[in-house]
Amino acid sequence: MLGYLILLGVFLFILGAVLGSFLNVLIYRTVQGEPWVTGRSRCDHCRKKILWYDNIPLLSFLILRGQSRCCKKSIPFSYPVVEFMTGSLFVWWYWIGSVFFKLTVAPFSVLQPLFWLMVGVLLITIFFADLIHLIVPDLAVGILFFITIVYRLYLTAANIMQVKDLWAAILGMVITVIFFGSLWWLTKGRGMGLGDVKLVAPIALLLGWPKVIVGIFLSFILGGIVAVGLLVSGKRKMGQVIPFGPFIIIGTILSLAVGEAIFTWYLQWL
Repeated sequence: MLGYLILLGVFLFILGAVLGSFLNVLIYRTVQGEPWVTGRSRCDHCRKKILWYDNIPLLSFLILRGQSRCCKKSIPFSYPVVEFMTGSLFVWWYWIGSVFFKLTVAPFSVLQPLFWLMVGVLLITIFFADLIHLIVPDLAVGILFFITIVYRLYLTAANIMQVKDLWAAILGMVITVIFFGSLWWLTKGRGMGLGDVKLVAPIALLLGWPKVIVGIFLSFILGGIVAVGLLVSGKRKMGQVIPFGPFIIIGTILSLAVGEAIFTWYLQWL
């Protein structure tokens, strides 16, 4: 039984790493304005086609020692990181994440874990696209919004989610988007990117009320700490752009895990 679980874990990790390799292509080609559904993988530097044995997730990076075979330029370290994180997500989703997917009523016993797996993949895509290229992909945000609203409506129709909770999530989304949109407008895009305004719409629906408050609060706290650290260390100067999308996503993950506990703790101090 243990051997079976280990083999299954290895298979899931490989499957996730392969998907992570595709996410790297999706992120790069979206930023470059290239079609991502056609064409072989190419070197980012010399644009030569990458042979299949140089395109094996994680393994090729290690064999090539982080350098492209065709031009000896460095392969972005984010590529194996995305592959590793996506592979780890698949393993976590099956071994640990399934503990949190407690809906046993068909078809939600299948739909709920699949929904959260898709959410995880999309969040990884958005995280690295903004961190590396300072762009929040509209396609990923749009898919995240679509699957979240459809899933919430389906839960409500099945009487698993209460109607008042759905409306609370929608109201929280509207308030959050207005808040971020106001920051974007007041700072003329210098303090908040329009991509962040778009991103918080599906994030607010995903978290619901009151977790959205915790998630946004944590994102500002973490973002502020990192920004001050970068300024003090000299790695960033005043006026330079620091992507905020990754902090929104980290805040979202933390709020999903402990958001209710933090909000309850906060209320006790009022």
